[in-house]
Amino acid sequence: MEIVTVKNLSKTYGRAETTVKALDGVSFSIGKGEFVAIVGPSGSGKSTLLHLLGGVDRPTDGKVFIDNTDIYSLDESGLAIFRRRQIGLIYQFYNLIPVLNVEENITLPRLLDKQKTDKGRLDEIIRMIGLSDRLGHLPNQLSGGQQQRVSVGRALINNPAIILADEPTGNLDTKNSRDIMELLKYSNKRYNQTLIVITHDENVALEADRIIAIEDGRLVRDEAVKG
Repeated sequence: MEIVTVKNLSKTYGRAETTVKALDGVSFSIGKGEFVAIVGPSGSGKSTLLHLLGGVDRPTDGKVFIDNTDIYSLDESGLAIFRRRQIGLIYQFYNLIPVLNVEENITLPRLLDKQKTDKGRLDEIIRMIGLSDRLGHLPNQLSGGQQQRVSVGRALINNPAIILADEPTGNLDTKNSRDIMELLKYSNKRYNQTLIVITHDENVALEADRIIAIEDGRLVRDEAVKG
């Protein structure tokens, strides 16, 4: 069952002589529960692609369907609600709120959505990320690996259909990188969530079910990873 469908997706920045085509007619689909790595050199358009998949930016042309919803047919308010409920975003530099503690950062999407947090769900996530003894800590009291665990917890709190991770291990050492990827893969399998990871790390890419390669804004390779 396809949960993501991308059709002729393009994104252009600037005008006239300064025009830059970050994405150029990209099309593909991703099945429910699939783990896909998106790779490519710096400036290839892969982060632009992730932002368009996540509803963070709007395309110049083309469509993105998530769970049969044409996300760019939604107005800004509708898109923000859809993004909070259906898409979990994880960034390289964590993007935690400095004045909120661990528990508050994790439950922030519920607060923004004006929804009560399911305590059972919260407890399960806290156990999963292994930070039950750090709930009252602020981000600056945590290591980089711990901060990224909080970011993962925040992305999972609404039980989204899709997890989008932009270089989630890019700012971490080898052990923490491995731990974060194990967390993401565990969530992918346990909850049958679709996992899409942008990475420069070949080892991370080879853990995926499938690799999509982007160069100069175009899809140049889409293949299953051999076991």
